[in-house]
Amino acid sequence: LSILKNELCKTTVMLNEVAENSRKDKINLKNSLSDISHQLKTPITSINIMLDNILEDKNMPEDIRNDFLKNIKREIVNISFLVESILKLSKIDSNSVKFIIKEVTVYDIIKAVKQNVAIISELKGIDINVKGNKTDSIKCDEKWQIEAITNIVKNCIEHSRENEKLEIIYEKNKMYTEIKIKDYGVGISKKDLPHIFERFYKGENSSSDSVGIGLALSKAIIESNNGYIQVESELGKGTIFKIRYINI
Repeated sequence: LSILKNELCKTTVMLNEVAENSRKDKINLKNSLSDISHQLKTPITSINIMLDNILEDKNMPEDIRNDFLKNIKREIVNISFLVESILKLSKIDSNSVKFIIKEVTVYDIIKAVKQNVAIISELKGIDINVKGNKTDSIKCDEKWQIEAITNIVKNCIEHSRENEKLEIIYEKNKMYTEIKIKDYGVGISKKDLPHIFERFYKGENSSSDSVGIGLALSKAIIESNNGYIQVESELGKGTIFKIRYINI
């Protein structure tokens, strides 16, 4: 009877934990759907208003019509990015992503990242300086890590002043490989700093086109490949992202 009692207690505790986890999952799902709905509602409303204006005013000046079309294209790009990012995050959350882990040099990852952000860095006159040993490597999924670091560098460029520089410094020791991404932009307030990796969070210095999901996706990818990320920032002086991959 004593053994039976102990087993029943264990089963009860286990069932309570399962029920609690299920309740939390439902709350998270509800909150996520609410966030997604809110994020999609604003750009879709804007698109509808602009399309109505174009359709109703047949004599609309060409320059105004073109501005509307450019804004519609921008909103569609934002929606596309949002949906793709949500799908990727969902796959990572459900452990359905099969990461292809292999030895990759950090130099090759950074080189691909620079190509991904080449256009926006040129438009703002941002000079990206890279420093590190070309032979230093990490074990990760190259494609996903390129995406994660691209999102971070893109964020740094967006918050940098024009004709400023951005530094990417990496080095390897016996414990881990560290990549530091440093900008000299507007910085992040102390109020926003603890929340920048939260999904759909937009700080006071966020750009109008930001959907608040890029950094959350980067964090999820990095942590899924034996890494972790932290950030330091000071208003008016810039921000430093530090990514460390444990040597395995």
